[in-house]
Amino acid sequence: MVQLPAPVADSDISVEKALCERRSIRDYRSEPLSLSEISQLLWAAQGVTASGFYRAAPSAGALYPIEVYVVAGRVESLAEGIYRYSPKKHLLTLEREGDYRRELCKAALMQDCIRYAPCSIVIAAVYERTTGKYGDRGVRYVHMEVGHVAENISLQAVSLHIGTVIVGAFSDDEVKSAIDLPRGERPLCIMPLGRI
Repeated sequence: MVQLPAPVADSDISVEKALCERRSIRDYRSEPLSLSEISQLLWAAQGVTASGFYRAAPSAGALYPIEVYVVAGRVESLAEGIYRYSPKKHLLTLEREGDYRRELCKAALMQDCIRYAPCSIVIAAVYERTTGKYGDRGVRYVHMEVGHVAENISLQAVSLHIGTVIVGAFSDDEVKSAIDLPRGERPLCIMPLGRI
């Protein structure tokens, strides 16, 4: 397990400025990202923001169907591998050692931004956590939630001067295989990350 640095709750960039500057960026410099930057991005995605384990993104019924993974290739102080984010403890658990960016790129129809980004965040969901309470309508709630999570990551990336893009074009089965998602988890989007 990798304990992540504590996130910060303030920056020099306002929400309004981040909204104005948010763009889909697919070309990144080759330098690595820092563990602190990854920590901040993960906290923005699903991090705990208040006692009672309230999170940064809203969730229907506070059921939290979203699971977040980091596919790391070039992150300072973090070995290459696939990591699962644990929001309650703000840590990463190594799921698989090695650089899987090439496999993830192949699963995403050979989009180079995934292959050459220092790392990518993969957002997956366990639909049953939400549909168990809300029935078929819960599918809609899960899709709304992944949108909230992805936008949080996008805006946090702006404040860190990091580029990202939301990738939805991929083979679900190939992504599941590439990062060895557990049964019942379905990939919903990939967000490569790198310096602009």
